[in-house]
Amino acid sequence: MPELPEITALTGFLDERLSGAQLTQMLLPSAFPLKVADVPHESLIGRTVESVGRRGKFLEMKIAADGTSAGADPADPLYVIVNFAKDGWLTFSESHDGTDAAAAGGYIAAQLGFSKDGQDYGITLADTGTWKGLAIFIVRQPAEVPGIAELGPEPLDGAFRLDEFSRLFTKRQQIKGLLRNQKLIAGIGNAYSDEILHAAKLSPVAIASSLEPDEVVRLFTTMKDLLGNAIQEFLGKKPSELKPAKKASMRVHGRTGDACPVCGDTVREVSFVGTSLQYCPTCQTNGEILSKRGSGDDA
Repeated sequence: MPELPEITALTGFLDERLSGAQLTQMLLPSAFPLKVADVPHESLIGRTVESVGRRGKFLEMKIAADGTSAGADPADPLYVIVNFAKDGWLTFSESHDGTDAAAAGGYIAAQLGFSKDGQDYGITLADTGTWKGLAIFIVRQPAEVPGIAELGPEPLDGAFRLDEFSRLFTKRQQIKGLLRNQKLIAGIGNAYSDEILHAAKLSPVAIASSLEPDEVVRLFTTMKDLLGNAIQEFLGKKPSELKPAKKASMRVHGRTGDACPVCGDTVREVSFVGTSLQYCPTCQTNGEILSKRGSGDDA
């Protein structure tokens, strides 16, 4: 699932090219991905993109209040919100032709066309998953999307300080799940929670309320440093380059059976229904091999 660093880089890439562009096409081959639409999606045609940004793991495209199409008040801005879910992503092209399903890598959820200063651009939203999770919302305010309304603080927001982070660690919850809980901290998913915990030398199944104050400080600092460094590494990359760049940057996530780059131990995996986590026993669990319940049996 796309997470904070690559979506930050993605929206920066798109904002640079699409801010000020006119939306000229919005095709939805199926109504299934469109979860909420306050107005017909056709009413966005002719409007101008004001900005492209991110909220948590959501992509947010603000459409300026300059349209005149029926079904929408031209005095009101609209927002196109995309939740990529587990297996969604987009392709970007310098044409209106779009991308076919094979080139997009899966089921096409939507195709958007733009024009700016005589240059055409196209975006194809596609979902490669067995269960199609990519969702599109057209709303008057981002908070109308339930997942956005419930988001916790952004981990790299300067206002999100150690004292607020530390208050989360009164919970009797595994820290892997705490970091991934979007209601507590926005933008971190399965991959970066594995990477943060490995870099902080903490077990993914440790209970939050059991951490010592110095461990909480270490986790907080590691989280900010790792996410910030990942963003800097990804900025300026094309959308097609971001997923490979993320995969190449991982030290333990998706590296089951490889040698840990820190200590050389074998990276282990704990599998759950529909997901898994990876960790290094030497770096994170004092050599303990975790089972699904973290009881010490080999996963």
